[in-house]
Amino acid sequence: MLKHKVLSIIGVVALIAVMSILPFFVREYYVEILIIFLINVILAVSYRLIATTGDWTLCHVILMGAGAYASALMAKYFGWPFFMTAPLAGATVCLVGLGIVYPLLRTVGFGFFITSLAVGEFIRLSWIKFHIPFGGPRGMIDIPEVGIIGPIDFYEAIPYYFMTLAITLVCLFILYRIDRSRIGKAFKSIYEDDILAESIGINVGRYRTFAFVIGSFFAGIAGALLAHRLGAIDPHIFALDEMVYLLVWVIVGGSATFAGPIIGVAVMTLLFEWTRPLLEWRPLFFGIILIGFLIFMPGGLESLIPKFTRLFGNRKAAQAKAEQPGGAEKSVV
Repeated sequence: MLKHKVLSIIGVVALIAVMSILPFFVREYYVEILIIFLINVILAVSYRLIATTGDWTLCHVILMGAGAYASALMAKYFGWPFFMTAPLAGATVCLVGLGIVYPLLRTVGFGFFITSLAVGEFIRLSWIKFHIPFGGPRGMIDIPEVGIIGPIDFYEAIPYYFMTLAITLVCLFILYRIDRSRIGKAFKSIYEDDILAESIGINVGRYRTFAFVIGSFFAGIAGALLAHRLGAIDPHIFALDEMVYLLVWVIVGGSATFAGPIIGVAVMTLLFEWTRPLLEWRPLFFGIILIGFLIFMPGGLESLIPKFTRLFGNRKAAQAKAEQPGGAEKSVV
């Protein structure tokens, strides 16, 4: 157990080191892709937190959009800096999430899934309908940049990347601690058997609400990062097809472990870039991937990790046994 924990820490440190030096060896276009990748990681991991209670929703990208609009409005009309608008956007989306989840608590499973789609579309259509303050179908433009803070100009891709990396690491650390805490275990117990969880004193409705509100907060942070990097947002960025991409990330990576959605975002981002010339065929391609994983690998790519670990462990044990005196003869006999 201790050895596994040490190896995990070494792997995380090595991954952070790679992510820290990678922007200096790639073109600016790929730095922008890395920024979007980090934002998507926050979005996917926060969505997985909600899914640990069994509440798979179709409005998480809408919550991201709410954070983007909230941060953009505060920055544009009040002149507040990004480091003030981003947490306030997260808090605003918490309130939006609370308003959404309260009526949804009467539903479970597929009912929750479909109802969340209806509520999310209602919010998105509101952005389209009201030109003031949301800008209508064209959205909002001229969103203030993060700007220059001291000697650092966050308009440049690399400084913005490192800011996004730092915020992503903080978000992931908080989400990981929640996942490993008693609260996270309560979430998982609700997913396993909500009636049994209720019988041992867990307030199922309260914990479902808590998971949804926490996930909403981090979706709002992701939206703020996206809005200030793009400089313009519109309701079509947060349409249903983007929500389908989020589902693909989580299903391909897996939702049983904390690392699953991160794996899914990484793999699908690479496939997304490789299939960019096949823009018209991409929905079909991603649909086949989604169906294939649901049928042949429902646990996602993360389910392969224990299999490789056991395989490696068995080979290592067999090699150690063969190296023992008389080991080869015994194995032959």
